[in-house]
Formats: sequence, structure tokens, C-alpha cells
Amino acid sequence: MRAVWLLCLGLGAFAPGARAGCPPTGWSAERLQELKAEKFVLEDGAERTRLANGLLDCLAAPDPALRDGIAFEAWTTWLRADELDEPTRRAALQRLQAQLAGAGDGAGFLQPFSALVLAELARTDRRQAWLSPAERGALVEASARYVESVRDYRGFAAGEGWRHGVAHGADLLMQLALNPALDKAQLDRILAAVAAQVAPEGHAYVFGEPERLGRPVLFAAVRALHTEAEWTQWLEKVAEAPPGGWDQVFVDGKGLARRHDVRAFLLGLYAQARDSTVPGVQLLLPGLRAQLEKVP
Repeated sequence: MRAVWLLCLGLGAFAPGARAGCPPTGWSAERLQELKAEKFVLEDGAERTRLANGLLDCLAAPDPALRDGIAFEAWTTWLRADELDEPTRRAALQRLQAQLAGAGDGAGFLQPFSALVLAELARTDRRQAWLSPAERGALVEASARYVESVRDYRGFAAGEGWRHGVAHGADLLMQLALNPALDKAQLDRILAAVAAQVAPEGHAYVFGEPERLGRPVLFAAVRALHTEAEWTQWLEKVAEAPPGGWDQVFVDGKGLARRHDVRAFLLGLYAQARDSTVPGVQLLLPGLRAQLEKVP
């Protein structure tokens, strides 16, 4: 599995520096907007493939209308309509994984939006398997490593749109967690990545990240591969108090950001789990209640 992952990341043709430009050759921003208005309908399959490949360069575009409104939406539309063939998807998979592991684009857009398109690719494999077990395992590892590596916590900025690296990474982990082909060890890898970003040091989330981080946890629980004791132990680790204990944060102010993030994560996950009748999800509830009582 590790060998496949390293091979994917070693393909120089897919490195971030290989981006040719955006808009793609032969397409103006105006023509792309017209295509969007036509719901991205392109009858010529070869032209659709060429444009899809070119639009991957737009995932780093500073203009949110191109990055989010065109590149991401076009890929989502075509993947959900099964209009991109397997070679196109596999090439994109390799390129996007390399971009996740790369240095980024400086402005902070490339990696979060690579994660979003990868989430859509993972969804296609969940609905009808086309990845080998080794390829799927490599994607789990690349995705988990990306989420753990995020240090740019910018969400939305006026005039620039979204970055939202943690949330977009969580969306990718969610699509993977939904896949019944993943085993318990792979789900544990996803859970470790989530835990790493529940409460980043010194940062209080304000763009809905805790709820998004809870979704892969919820769908991992649906699989019912973990016991109540395992969930309780994991939640205890996630909600570990800062040095001095939780009460101390109200004295010196240190740890307030952690308290905010931990409670937001626990409450969001509890809100999603409490009314569930799924047996695996119900196993989360004792641990969630216990930690919510401990975190003031």
C-alpha cells in the first residue's frame, strides 16, 4: 500500500508546478460561464475529457467563480453523471493526491479544492468500485496525511471565497468512511486524522469545521466495527483537558480555544447521533455524554 502511495506522489507530471494555466487553452472565462449556464453539457466526450483535465489547473485560481463555481462544479457534475471514464478519473486521482502532499500554491486554494474533487472521486468508487484495494488504501493514507497536515485555518474571505482546508479534508474522509470496502484499520486511520484537527492549538473554529469533522466519525460508527468501549476511549483522547484542567481555562484564559473547539465537536456529533436508531451510532452516545459532562 505504501509503495503505491509513494508511486502516485512521485509522478512528476502531476506535481503542482505542472499547472498550465486557467482558464484552459481555448476556453475564456466567459465561455466557461456559458457552459455552466448550460449545466456543463458537452456532447463530445473527448472535448469533455480535455476540459476536465484543464480545469484541474483552476483549483488554484484566485477567482472563486473559476475555482469553486466552474472547476469544482464541473467535475462534480460530470462525475455524478458518470461522464468521465476510468482513465480520466485515475489520472486525476494521481494528480490530486500529489497536490495534497505538495507545497500548495501559496495562496492556500489548491490543496483544499483538490481534496473536494478527490471526495467526488472517492464517491464514485463507493458507488461502483473501480479502485484496487491498494489504490483505495493509498487514497485513505494520502487523505489522512493531508488532514493532519493542515495549518492554514482560513475559511471564507470576502472577494476570495473559501479555503476551508479542514472542512474540505473532512468531506473527503467522510466519503471514504462511507465506503463499505474499508476495513477497521482504515477507519481507525481516518479517526486519527479527525482527532488531530478537533482542537488545533490556539485556534477557535468559526466556519462550521467541528460539524464537518463529525461526519466521518458518524459514518465510521454506522459500520459497527467499533465497540462502545473503543468509542469511549477515543472520545476521552479527543476531549483531553489542557494542562491544569478545564477549570483553569476560566482563570488564566489559556485553553479557551481548545474548550470552544472540543465542545463544538462533541455537541455537533451528539446532535447528529442522539436521534439515530443505527446500533453502531448509538454506541457513541455514552462516551459523548460522559465527555460533555467533563468539558464545562
